[in-house]
Amino acid sequence: MTSEQLQQLIAAGLPCEHLVVDGDGRHWYATVVSVAFEGKRLIQRHQAVYATLGEKIRTDEVHALSMKTYTPAEWAAQQR
Repeated sequence: MTSEQLQQLIAAGLPCEHLVVDGDGRHWYATVVSVAFEGKRLIQRHQAVYATLGEKIRTDEVHALSMKTYTPAEWAAQQR
């Protein structure tokens, strides 16, 4: 799995305004900005991202994913 493939999986299952994925092929780091996170707690946001990975996470093709999740407004505030 490449970072581009992982990014495509997430983007296909979640509307993303900003998405960056980096990692070494087993351990991944993602920054995800989505309107879908509005009103969601952190665990719900992470569950939404994990849901986009489906079998890839269950079969250990994606071993670990560390993520930062933001709404568009939270992301805009981070950029100041």
